[in-house]
Amino acid sequence: MFVKTKQTNKSNILVQGSILAAASIMVRIIGLIYRIPMTRILGDTAMGYYGSAYEFYSIALLLSSYSLPLAVSKLVSTRVEMGMHRNAKRVFVMALAFGIVVGSIATCVCFFGAPYYADYIGQQGVIAPLRVLAPTIFVFSVMGVIRGYFQGHGNMVPTAISQVIEQIVNAVVSVGAAYWMYNRYSSASYGAAGGTLGTFAGAVAALLSLVTMYMIYRRAFAKIASLESEESRDTERPAHILWLIVVTVVPVVVSQTVYQVSGTLDDIFFNRIMGDRGMIDTTRAAMMGIYTNKYRLLTNVPVAVASALGTAIVPGLIADYLRGRLDTVKDKVASAVKFNMIIAFPSAIGMSALAGPILMLLLGDSNPLSRNVLMFGSISILFFALSTLTNGILQGINHLHIPVIHSAISLVIHLGTLYILLTYTDLGIYALVICNVLFAAVVCVLNWIAIGRYLSYRQEILKTFAIPLIASIVMGACARCCYLVLDQMVGNGIACIASIGVAVMVYFALLILLQGVTKEELLAMPKGRFLVRILTKIRLLR
Repeated sequence: MFVKTKQTNKSNILVQGSILAAASIMVRIIGLIYRIPMTRILGDTAMGYYGSAYEFYSIALLLSSYSLPLAVSKLVSTRVEMGMHRNAKRVFVMALAFGIVVGSIATCVCFFGAPYYADYIGQQGVIAPLRVLAPTIFVFSVMGVIRGYFQGHGNMVPTAISQVIEQIVNAVVSVGAAYWMYNRYSSASYGAAGGTLGTFAGAVAALLSLVTMYMIYRRAFAKIASLESEESRDTERPAHILWLIVVTVVPVVVSQTVYQVSGTLDDIFFNRIMGDRGMIDTTRAAMMGIYTNKYRLLTNVPVAVASALGTAIVPGLIADYLRGRLDTVKDKVASAVKFNMIIAFPSAIGMSALAGPILMLLLGDSNPLSRNVLMFGSISILFFALSTLTNGILQGINHLHIPVIHSAISLVIHLGTLYILLTYTDLGIYALVICNVLFAAVVCVLNWIAIGRYLSYRQEILKTFAIPLIASIVMGACARCCYLVLDQMVGNGIACIASIGVAVMVYFALLILLQGVTKEELLAMPKGRFLVRILTKIRLLR
């Protein structure tokens, strides 16, 4: 019975994580698709303003609402596990009030602070797009609470659906508004503002979808609450709940903000130091456009899997950790990390091997600088995937402050290294890439030390890291050779797509042949029985 339960728990995390991962990947793909015409319409300079505006907006969003889904999920899942469903509802109501107040404040700061931020980084073109983005923060504050409430009940579907709706609307409005405003005003700044209008429209559409789904589920929530036992009906005071929300939100906010503020500080350091060294505004904006809207945009797609698994694993870890089921906690951690690495290794190496072809296919960019940035920086996928997941693990075992400390340590190392490289070397944009990788790598190391200490846990090495790495290296070499041969015959587009297809087949075949995944692990994955049946028929699996 225990083995069956453990398998079910493992499968549930992978299923819920896969739902969010699939939605997140779909969202990132849609994001890539609409960025292609946007980049071609606006160019690197306007996209540089767009990226700089997003950096400041992201900080305001993190401080006000980005952490709310995880915080609400954690508080709600704890009460649901204890059978205190009415208190879970009280958490939802108080969190909603908290989100409205904080979101309103952050919106005002973002809107009225736009000129001051523009003066500080020396780019007046960010004012218009930043002011258009400002109201989005309020919408996300409300939306984050509703998403967290569903996630706390172990239901990731509403979050996944709303994310897809949000991005579809975002894509359509962003491209249309960017095209109209850029041509109407002949201004890179106003073109960037048109692009950010889509973010607001997408957020509103997602909020409306979540409200609709909440109304559908409301009766089910009420029915569950009516079955609450007398022993579980202790009423938590609103002030106590508010305090719990604050003390839960703050560590998550600080941890996430440290990473996001690193992007903003990168922007500030690069613009100010390179400006002092004689690089003009438009050149700096173009380079930041390559860094934020090409390199970071593409590398963030596979990291979406880690973010989804990190979100999905928290409620389950809380429940098992509260009950003292440390063996089950360790098993869930091992499964999540292994599943994560199976995706992260081939993503990092494959993107490095095909960096130039991918940029040409998606963005029509043959710039050697863009290619080299993506090729050398793709290793960040591995470190960000692992650091994101391990942050979720530490938060799930009630050590919320640990990721904060680790991120702060990493930020200090990151900024010190960045200042030295920008000031005393000619690396330029490559300095940003090096420090981006360094930040995530330091967090990874520190998080693993902490997980080992708190859970007496050691990760299995061979099947989690070594085999996926070997399979990925062979895959990358095959993909590169395939591309070089086909490019001469059919051109970049078909050669790139065919090489990616070959890479997927080679990697998956090697993973099975090297016994990187077992039949039992495949069965625990979504559609696992179907995969096992296919692999058995083609004799890759016995």
